[in-house]
Amino acid sequence: MICVRSIFIVPFLLVGSLTACAAHLQPPTHASYLTSDGAIAIIGNDGMEELINELNALFVRYHPGFKFAVTAKGSSVGMPALTAGATAIAPMSREPWVGEANGYKQVMGHEPLDIRIGYSGHGPRNNGKTPPAVYLHPDNPLASLTVQQLAKIVTSGQPGGDINTWGQLGMDGEWKDRRIHIYGLRDNGGFATNQRLDKFGGLPFSPRYEPLPSRESILRAVANDPYSIGLTGWVKAADTAPQLRTLPISAVPGTQPRTPSYEDVAGGAYPLSSYLHLFVTLEPGQSLEPFIKEYLRLALSEEGQKLVRLQTSTVEGYVPLSLEDLAQERHKLEEL
Repeated sequence: MICVRSIFIVPFLLVGSLTACAAHLQPPTHASYLTSDGAIAIIGNDGMEELINELNALFVRYHPGFKFAVTAKGSSVGMPALTAGATAIAPMSREPWVGEANGYKQVMGHEPLDIRIGYSGHGPRNNGKTPPAVYLHPDNPLASLTVQQLAKIVTSGQPGGDINTWGQLGMDGEWKDRRIHIYGLRDNGGFATNQRLDKFGGLPFSPRYEPLPSRESILRAVANDPYSIGLTGWVKAADTAPQLRTLPISAVPGTQPRTPSYEDVAGGAYPLSSYLHLFVTLEPGQSLEPFIKEYLRLALSEEGQKLVRLQTSTVEGYVPLSLEDLAQERHKLEEL
């Protein structure tokens, strides 16, 4: 009998194990997500393709008889495929956009199960993608912001009033009365809308917010405007505008500001981090299919997290979960 051991952290210490045996797992035979030759379809993010293939190989090593067919066309195809029953698991390296999430819920009548298995990027670094970050001109002396202050800059109507000038952030001299110029992506249901809803309370963008067509155009605008900030994500910042700096951000006032550096992302401390997700369908009151639960266990096991770590130096720059976040995801899964 072949078994896989998944290590658990309670709290933050390796103290126990759970054993799931191959004899108890049988491949599905009539599921809508099976291909014509009986493979289990996994449809989603293209940047995660290598990681998913490695997770599939790990699963098959412990559970012979299973086979998978990966279609990696981008995060935008994952949730629609899950909604249509065309995939068993939808890998995504970002949060679902509003239309994707609403479409799934409208059809299925409930939210999908979201298991996070890592962080989506770190940086800035040469030839690698930096995750969501705030960018400043190198001449700008601002030391840091809180998430609350950032929300007051980029949106209107926050409690306590908007922040319109650099002087409101404590800056003197030539900066004091200058307005803050804000560059970001278009509020079209994608990244900018997601940030507005998830990070900034859903309030509308400031009238001073200038939407630009691409991530690179945002960095170039900030590089030419010392009185500006730029908010974007997943861009080769070091290649596009190497002179810019990423602004440290505090989750709440009084806490240490963090950047998208590897150390801060890996510690689960960077407040603008995005996650690597494995979304699956779980009907309310029902149990997960045993093989799907075992797949998710493997992704959260020490072996699965090592596979995430192998992606850290790639263009995508994925990072394993911190001990605290890993414990939360393992607890979430085992409570099902």
